Amino acid sequence: MKVLIIIPAYNEALNIEKTVKDITDNTDYDYIVINDCSKDNTAEVCRKNSFNLISLPVNYGLTSAIQLGMKYAYEHNYDIVVQFDGDGQHQAKYLKDLIQPIEDNKCDIAIGSRFVTKKKKLSLRMIGNSLISVCINLATGKIIKDTTSGMRAYNKKAIKEFVTNQSLTPEPDTLVYMLKRGFKVEEIQVEMKEREFGESYLKPLKSIEYMFNMVFSIIFFRSFTRKGY
Repeated sequence: MKVLIIIPAYNEALNIEKTVKDITDNTDYDYIVINDCSKDNTAEVCRKNSFNLISLPVNYGLTSAIQLGMKYAYEHNYDIVVQFDGDGQHQAKYLKDLIQPIEDNKCDIAIGSRFVTKKKKLSLRMIGNSLISVCINLATGKIIKDTTSGMRAYNKKAIKEFVTNQSLTPEPDTLVYMLKRGFKVEEIQVEMKEREFGESYLKPLKSIEYMFNMVFSIIFFRSFTRKGY
């Protein structure tokens, strides 16, 4: 199967080289860096290293970067797409395990989860994760332990769904949409590293806002998605 790793990147000049090297050293999968109009020299680092790169002219945000990657995968006939963060937290050594259940037709979407066999640490973000998990379970009957993981693999049907439905995002409420539409979702245990350089955009207040937005979307929007695809 043809596999494409989508690497959305915004101001990841200090991380992107190591991230791409991790993928190329540990897998034979294709990759594409989607530079979301970074203010730093992310694009220059990619060009210097001859990385496969698409640079957006405006900072559109993570959703647009992922949608562009999905469209690229669809147009180039890829069978599986993996969202893989450019900040160095995800590890390529888990990609084969993540993709395997899709190759075996056991699921349509596989989530690289930190909490399949390990417990969540007590923190504001993990409390929010648990709340979103409860909402997903109430809406779909499915338990997703790591709702905010940005490491996800999608099969061809899921790729097409992203391309044909521009409202879909790489966020937890889209998992509700997919489950309600009949897509099978599974979690695979992975380990994630701490960010080495740069800062996450999800500061405490942003995390709270994000949590409430996800809960609202799941309860009042995605939970009403019609079944079947």
